[in-house]
Amino acid sequence: MEAILKIGGSLTEDSDSLRKLCQEVSEIAKIHEIAVVPGGAEFADAVRKFDNKHGLSKVAAHKMAILAMDQYGLFLSDITPDAYVSYALQKTINSYKGRLQIFLPSHFMFHDDSLENSWDVTSDSIAAYIAGKMHIKKLVIVTDVDGIFLKDPKAGASKLFEKISAKDLQSWNKSTSVDKALPKLLTETKLQCYVVNGKHPERIKQILENKKTVCTKITV
Repeated sequence: MEAILKIGGSLTEDSDSLRKLCQEVSEIAKIHEIAVVPGGAEFADAVRKFDNKHGLSKVAAHKMAILAMDQYGLFLSDITPDAYVSYALQKTINSYKGRLQIFLPSHFMFHDDSLENSWDVTSDSIAAYIAGKMHIKKLVIVTDVDGIFLKDPKAGASKLFEKISAKDLQSWNKSTSVDKALPKLLTETKLQCYVVNGKHPERIKQILENKKTVCTKITV
């Protein structure tokens, strides 16, 4: 398998763009051997809100957030032409037939999860962990911004990093478009990681074909 695509929940803010992305990724899957790991979307936001109100244990909050990924994955499969879901890691590795697989992570992560149970570990790190277990070398994090910026691009003009090292990113003491645990995990797994805007799905294809495009590459 060539790559794992993590499709972020932030893309649900624009339904038309998300549906276009899913159509394009379905077409890409006919040419490139890829699988999708879903984000948590509003389902994970609901878990955060519940945690803030009721003070969940770290283990419970972590598992509930993983179940949120399953829910978003089922939604993505519903709007993606010719897509199907899988709970089994080995099935995902071995069953490529030109159709897009959407991997629902709960069964695997509940039995094989050495990641920290905290809100620093989100679907970004879980997607990287799964890619590492599948011995896949490329992770594409598909979100609603062009990549990693010096400061929040939604708050005004900011510099987009075409490349940034995982080590440098790990030293930042601020939020970015990826979770806090990801840089360390990338260093451990030696994954090639790209952060790209899902509103421009042609960029995903360019990354898979090793062509220059607008994105951030996180180097290790």
